[in-house]
Amino acid sequence: MTKKKIVVLTGAGISAESGISTFRDSGGLWEKYDISEVATPGAWERNMDLVIDFYNSRRKQLHEVKPNAGHYALVKLEEKYDVDIITQNVDDLHERAGSSKVLHLHGELKKVRSSVDENLVYELKGWEMKKGDTCERGSQLRPHIVWFGEPVPMIPRAAEITSTADIYIIIGTSLNVYPAAGLVNYVKPGVPIYIIDPGEVYATHIPNVKFIKEKAGHGTPKLVEELLSKAG
Repeated sequence: MTKKKIVVLTGAGISAESGISTFRDSGGLWEKYDISEVATPGAWERNMDLVIDFYNSRRKQLHEVKPNAGHYALVKLEEKYDVDIITQNVDDLHERAGSSKVLHLHGELKKVRSSVDENLVYELKGWEMKKGDTCERGSQLRPHIVWFGEPVPMIPRAAEITSTADIYIIIGTSLNVYPAAGLVNYVKPGVPIYIIDPGEVYATHIPNVKFIKEKAGHGTPKLVEELLSKAG
């Protein structure tokens, strides 16, 4: 018997409960950093040292945190469903929890890549990337992150996965950040959509939606138990 397909879109809200600093929330990274100075191609050109330090600090923090109940609940879904996770997050908490299929829209914090050839991607040992670290072609390595002003190369694949969903779940995102927020438009008509987030989510245009106004660590396990019981 073929398992039903569940596609999950996750945002900063699910990582925040593990202690990952978010950009948009009160007290988040945008209040501490000017985004144009740490997360744009121009920032890299103007002040490489600052950008390297910023991502090193984020990487160091990532080594100190663990997946939470929301991450583990999504792994449990795989017992009875075919689950694809599309995440806007650059951490590896879904993978560390045990999810088997994770697509990163905005890059991966623990990876670095060539600054002249985006296809040369490397796993970074430890948390520190340094000025002078180079790829096999001799160019400086940069964070494997999609910066503001850069295209999001994984969007077509994410849209394709989204169109296969029998159930679509959105966790911890306000649906204000494009192009990721537009993925919901690829959900087939009639497919049930669940949104787990305690805050305001821009979803007035989304049909068949059920809101779970809780944080990911509480709302996700509840929904997972419900879906597992329905699967029999």
